[in-house]
Amino acid sequence: MGGLMTEIKDRIAAASGPEEPSGPPALGLVGWLRWSWRQLTSMKTALVLLFLLALGAVPGSLVPQTPIDPIKVSDFLAAHKTLGPLYDKLGLFDVYKSAWFSAIYLLLFISLIGCVVPRLSVYVKGLRARPPKPPRNLDRLPGYQRFELAEAGDVIEVATRELRRRRFRVQSYDGAVGAERGYLREAGNLLFHFSLILALVGVAWGSLFGYRGTVLVVVGNGFSNTVAQYDDFTPGRAFSGDDDLPPFSLTVKDFEAKFQEDGPQKGAAREFKAQLDYQQTPDAPEKSYLLEVNHPLKLDGSSVYLLGHGYAPRVTVKDGQGNVAFSGPAPFLPQDSNFSSFGVIKAPDARPETLGFEGFFLPTAYIGPNGPVSVFPDDLNPELVMTGYYGRPQPETGKPESVYQLDKSKLTQFQQTNGDKWRLQLAPGQSAQLPDKAGSITFDGYSRWVKLQISHTPGTGLALAGISLAILGLMGSLFVHPRRTWVRVREEDGRTVVEVAGLDRGPERGLGDEIQAITTALKPASSSTQEQP
Repeated sequence: MGGLMTEIKDRIAAASGPEEPSGPPALGLVGWLRWSWRQLTSMKTALVLLFLLALGAVPGSLVPQTPIDPIKVSDFLAAHKTLGPLYDKLGLFDVYKSAWFSAIYLLLFISLIGCVVPRLSVYVKGLRARPPKPPRNLDRLPGYQRFELAEAGDVIEVATRELRRRRFRVQSYDGAVGAERGYLREAGNLLFHFSLILALVGVAWGSLFGYRGTVLVVVGNGFSNTVAQYDDFTPGRAFSGDDDLPPFSLTVKDFEAKFQEDGPQKGAAREFKAQLDYQQTPDAPEKSYLLEVNHPLKLDGSSVYLLGHGYAPRVTVKDGQGNVAFSGPAPFLPQDSNFSSFGVIKAPDARPETLGFEGFFLPTAYIGPNGPVSVFPDDLNPELVMTGYYGRPQPETGKPESVYQLDKSKLTQFQQTNGDKWRLQLAPGQSAQLPDKAGSITFDGYSRWVKLQISHTPGTGLALAGISLAILGLMGSLFVHPRRTWVRVREEDGRTVVEVAGLDRGPERGLGDEIQAITTALKPASSSTQEQP
């Protein structure tokens, strides 16, 4: 009995044919590659990648970047023992050179190319194609007019001329005319996508072969365009060192700043000017240039910009042995609109103990209830208000230190005889003795400093051209309206019927008015006309 049942099952299986697979068919390697390419080159993916690129640039503004300020990065790592190493592994201290940011950039580039190239071939085929024949039922189209004539006459010829006058591309058929216009709409879309590629190439070119750096120069001092003289320097990936820098040099001869002296905008900046003497090469003649905001100095493809300015008190520090431990200008950084400027003075060579000072330079000093402040940005009543520190000489570690910060972890603040913290307030030319015969400090005077930015971005013109073309392409895609129009003449029950119909390939914009105007132009084509409702 069991053998009989088995035979019956086999015969039923043979009659029903092979079993169909229960799941979807396997794509295979080629199928998966084709599917992945289609997903990558879709418009949705391009928009997502563009959003991710903008989102990925956010940490570059919020997290300290190694190429811009390595000292801040070191301080961040020291202050955040857990978060710092995690940021370092994720590449957040150098976002624009990280693997993930480069991957997003390259994928966006490939996605745009894969989106534009196929659409370009389709667009070229569309340009070569003839306007389509009229549909069988023109009365179903959103724009439709019909009228009758005593005889056909030259309606087709008049329709051809009228459509061409309206910038349609016309194709004649048997008893009908097909017309189409608005090809520039798709050209605008393609131009917009191509311009994004052009802008990406320009940005990539600038990031590869360009550089940007800033330097603070005290009036009277000079600067040579070498990496070692920059305060911070951000090179491109293809930058190879001083050989890629133009060999110019400059000297800041003078600086002039003017501020509003009265009225509700008292203290507002009115004019900044820096007088420069420069040489394009060491053997070139020296030239002069008046550097102003938004009026950079162009030198061999590089641009020198005036970014900011401030004060640099000139100080002489003598140690406990009577030797000069520090002498010269010390740039102080403005903290408010009235240029209350904070800064430090370091004298690590002082003996028997090292000396350090921190405090404020006040261009127009005023002693208020909350302490000394500056009430005007110009130098009307300059004073130096500082406190001092001392400590044992420390061995050199080679670790970079900021010239605007004083490491007080191994220093002790000077105290007065009554136990209060020691402070000094000096006008130009005044001196103060340090407690415990540790030395003296003299406020010799002050100079001004300017902050210069030197940059070279070779892809700027290409990126600007891409942005300009993107605007043109966007205008074309927004303001050009693709439209198809047909005129057909046919006989119906012994009568000549003329049909005019149109179709917008997008939102309808004035279609009915144009169809009515074409109909009006065609009616005089025959001497006798009879309009149908």
